Amino acid sequence: MATLAGKTLVITGASRGIGLAIALRAARDGANIVILAKTEKPHPTLPGTIHTAAAAIEAAGGRALPVATDIRDEGQIAAAVSAAVARFGGIDILVNNASAISLTGTLATPMKRFDLMFAVNVRGTFACSQACLPHLRHAANPHILTISPPLTMKGEWFGAHLAYTMAKYGMSECVLGLAEEFRGAGVAVNALWPRTVIDTAALRLLPFPIRPENCRRPGIVADAAHVILCRDARSHSGHFHLDEDVLRGAGVTDFAPYRAAPGGDLIPDLFVA
Repeated sequence: MATLAGKTLVITGASRGIGLAIALRAARDGANIVILAKTEKPHPTLPGTIHTAAAAIEAAGGRALPVATDIRDEGQIAAAVSAAVARFGGIDILVNNASAISLTGTLATPMKRFDLMFAVNVRGTFACSQACLPHLRHAANPHILTISPPLTMKGEWFGAHLAYTMAKYGMSECVLGLAEEFRGAGVAVNALWPRTVIDTAALRLLPFPIRPENCRRPGIVADAAHVILCRDARSHSGHFHLDEDVLRGAGVTDFAPYRAAPGGDLIPDLFVA
């Protein structure tokens, strides 16, 4: 069976939600997880810190290195990468998961929020990839996996929340460009996105309610990420995956265990037709 045992994963935004779920799935294999997130102390509305995440990762069977990091700051990223290499000897995988969201129209999007989304989503993805690539090139089966949507150029995705769409698509454009640029170096660069809405704490902060019975758990994204990250890097790059499709391809037929709560119709995630 494919495994991430002994691999070192740098995961941004891994203190909660999908990032933490990916970390815990890799930890069950015995992987090393470098947690890059800002939350050192409990947040007033969101659960989890880099330290609670580290404890959960080690309880699951992995080794954890929590590094308080604002991925808008290249100096902090460089320090985190250096700490990862010093602790674990290298980097095998980067998961670009951290993201800022504001589902607002143009007139309702303050420029401060616009700048935050572009700084975290686009700049953060580019900067973390840039910092990790020199080490990834020396890994046996190097991967970059970015949690971003397929590039579907439909007006409906832009009209409702232009700034957020551009910021998320910027992450996907990094996937497209890096996959091509580093194909010859054997570094796989792929994207993963949920087919349905995922029940996370961040979902509670949206201006409209979505019930758990209309969502799946973060574990479905984590299991799909595990499948992708265990593939041969030289033969699998430049793809935009949906979690359900990845798992169906791996032989999964029963998706009921991924439901956040029984009953209700699942809601397709943004950018999914």
